[in-house]
Amino acid sequence: MITNYRFYSRLLRTCLVIGFLLSIACIKDTNAQQMAPDFSLPDLTGETVSLKEFRGKIVLVDFWATWCLPCRKTLPELAKLDKKYREKGLVILGLSIDDPSSYDNKYVADFKDRYKIEYRILRADKKTYQSYLGTDDPRVPTLFIVDKKGKIVGKHEGFELGTLEKELLKLL
Repeated sequence: MITNYRFYSRLLRTCLVIGFLLSIACIKDTNAQQMAPDFSLPDLTGETVSLKEFRGKIVLVDFWATWCLPCRKTLPELAKLDKKYREKGLVILGLSIDDPSSYDNKYVADFKDRYKIEYRILRADKKTYQSYLGTDDPRVPTLFIVDKKGKIVGKHEGFELGTLEKELLKLL
């Protein structure tokens, strides 16, 4: 009887240890980096730009709009980051969510010139911002940092001066 007790006690401990190890192996890592959804969108000249073409570089994807005041506050910092880190492999893509029927490419291009934006501006579509933001009602500005492997490693809603550069420096 004592032998059976020891046997079942060891068996129970072994099962508990195996169960524990299996549960750890099956737990989804909530900090796992998600692949950035690819997109192919037109820029202001009509040329199609794909996120995939920038693999091997750090990409900052900025969802913004010309009518958004906080977005306008981000523009000087993004312009500074673009000039400072472009040669080190940083690519900034501004994805305008402006309605094309109200804000045509000429209007957005004039806005781009007025704010001295040198990085590429693309016209985001509903599918693209839904795949990134998970909503039909995007909040702007929202910026995503995509690493060299195409994974999202950072997300910023709204604007905080200086926070982007600190994160980018870790990647560049």
